[in-house]
Amino acid sequence: MTYAFPAPTVRPASAPKTAYLITSGDLRESANVAGWAVQAATEAAVTAAFADLGWSVVRPFGVDPETGHGYISSQRMGMEVFKDIPEDAPLVVATANWQYSHHVLAGLRTHRGPILTTANFAPDWPGLVGLLGLNAGLTKMGTPYSTIWSVDFTDDWFRAGLAEWTSTGVITHDASHVRALPALPDSPEKQLGEALAAQILADKAIIGVFDEGCMGMYNAIFDDELLNATGIYKERLSQSALYAEMLTVTDADADAAYDWLIGRGMTFRYGQDATTELTREQVQWQLKMYIAALRIADDFGLDAVGIQYQQGLKDLVPASDLAEGLLNSTDRPPVTSRDGARILHEGHAFPHFNEADEGVALDALVTDRVWRAMGLEPDNTLHDVRWGEEVDGRFVWVYEISGSVPGSHLGGWQNAEGWRQGHVFFPAGGATINGVSKPGEIVLSRVFIADGILQADLFRGSVVELSEEETRRRKEATNPEWPIAHVVLHGQTRDQFMARHKANHAQLVYAPDAETADKALVAKAAMLAGMGIAVNLAGDVNI
Repeated sequence: MTYAFPAPTVRPASAPKTAYLITSGDLRESANVAGWAVQAATEAAVTAAFADLGWSVVRPFGVDPETGHGYISSQRMGMEVFKDIPEDAPLVVATANWQYSHHVLAGLRTHRGPILTTANFAPDWPGLVGLLGLNAGLTKMGTPYSTIWSVDFTDDWFRAGLAEWTSTGVITHDASHVRALPALPDSPEKQLGEALAAQILADKAIIGVFDEGCMGMYNAIFDDELLNATGIYKERLSQSALYAEMLTVTDADADAAYDWLIGRGMTFRYGQDATTELTREQVQWQLKMYIAALRIADDFGLDAVGIQYQQGLKDLVPASDLAEGLLNSTDRPPVTSRDGARILHEGHAFPHFNEADEGVALDALVTDRVWRAMGLEPDNTLHDVRWGEEVDGRFVWVYEISGSVPGSHLGGWQNAEGWRQGHVFFPAGGATINGVSKPGEIVLSRVFIADGILQADLFRGSVVELSEEETRRRKEATNPEWPIAHVVLHGQTRDQFMARHKANHAQLVYAPDAETADKALVAKAAMLAGMGIAVNLAGDVNI
């Protein structure tokens, strides 16, 4: 008998002083086409920087004449591209957009040469956002990599880092601002955190995940074996079930929620053309999603819920922004059970984790319990770490999140305005919860996977007030339809944060003053540590 023995693809041989460059794109072709010009300019600048060091850059695939862009836009395409890359070659992943990490993870997981991730540090297209997501994915799967970023790829710091990588295969960043959580001195806050940890480990909790992973964030998927050890379990749900439940919500129920918002002072920027403008019908569907999500959460006894936000339902119904922000708000429209007998979670926020990021799920659940136990307002949300610049001698970050911001973060619903989500990403529209986050003291964090275990970085910051002119400039430079927070981190420079942070998301919650914020951080650290999570402190943290 004759057998046809398969053979793996023979990879090309690497050449000296030659790096291969790839880029991962979006699953939405409209976004890939819109962002290609910025990506092409970024690649040209990176290639020029390599050339100045006497290196060549090879792009193993070209621009698709049909789509008009040169992104890796699917997991299969990524596997095919890696067949033309020497396994031991220096490899650069250049990012000037939001990218779906799973497009390239297969090739990166088995690549043996040094890997460099780099991005533009710019407001218009979120290269640094995609970079942080990709870095977190590489960290999760234990793949060594170096990373660096730049505004225009000509500054001395970037050039020095690139020279280090071409010489040694690594870039060393300053991590002196990070330390493992020391033994906490005994205090009521430490005792509270430990008691809350003991409770969740004994009684357990459930997070509901609608279509896990469809946003392409490998780093946002937490294995059950790791998550269950903290007392948290998953209920895996289908977005089709959410849509089906939305169809059962009456117009009267959605109208009541709308009237509640209008009564609280929220306004909406309506237009006539639903393809590019916000309409009342779009908002109606968002309110039905809000009600449906709470009723499904009630069905399964959930403690938190995560909607996939952009993917999955984007072609079917308006974006989930309004629903998410309402869920994360203590002050929100009342929702009754289907039989009308009960008001669901009356007087409480119901933690929602945007983009079904399970690091956010754990974080939001812990934050909610700690803040409520301390008698504080628990409303919390993730933000995209979007961009930043110096203002009057201090670096002020632009944090933006199109979904899940609570009205209280804006100072109340009277300061919230619904703008239509961009049609490039959201063909069915839907209102954001637009506004400017109020100044105040905040606790920030990220739960992530590194070294095969769950870890959490905790740090402090302040939301500051900038001039109306500067706020407008920053919003227009990024996404003017999204809510913005002007964030100053305590004891962390821009580059220290970028090198350390293991996600494109940072969790944000307010405290009434600095002393209370410090105490709440201690309670949160104690709870996380009591759940078996390795806790790290970043920057200036008073414990």
